[in-house]
Amino acid sequence: MPVLRALAIVCLANSEREMRLKFILLLGVIFGVASAIYFYAHHNWNPLPPNTTIDRILVEKSARKLSIYRAGEKLKTYRVALGRNPTGAKQQEGDQKTPEGVYRIDNRNPHSNFHLALHISYPSAEDTARAAARGFPAGYDIMVHGLPNGRGWLGAFHRRKDWTAGCIALSDQEIEELWRVTPDESTIEILP
Repeated sequence: MPVLRALAIVCLANSEREMRLKFILLLGVIFGVASAIYFYAHHNWNPLPPNTTIDRILVEKSARKLSIYRAGEKLKTYRVALGRNPTGAKQQEGDQKTPEGVYRIDNRNPHSNFHLALHISYPSAEDTARAAARGFPAGYDIMVHGLPNGRGWLGAFHRRKDWTAGCIALSDQEIEELWRVTPDESTIEILP
């Protein structure tokens, strides 16, 4: 009897040790997967050198891409989120559309409700006239910006759907780089 009891105790101890080892392994896998997801969502792939400046931004709405250029050479492309109603050009205030046309980066706001904001010179005189002919204001405050303050943890996952009121959104890490390389008065062209 004592031998059987000792054997049972040894088996129980081995079983507990195995369970502990499996639990530690499971925690390691969960931590590893979470770390990989966080790295993917918050990493700025192929960062631009510190002294880089650009002269043109091209947004392709249908492809959800923002590309930056210097002297006609494409330097980098980012994936973006647009206004909640992305098809077609902005017609009026509140339509949730991102404008289409050629504009300038005419201002920057480091204290906006979003992580850094580059203001787009929308509306142009044509945009204003077109909206007025329909009896509506054209809208204003269209920007290229990061995530809402306090939501930076979303990282690249913010692009799963279009969510802005008509702006162009990047992750916080991406807008920090774009902010750094974009001088005021740079051209921004927004295509359908």
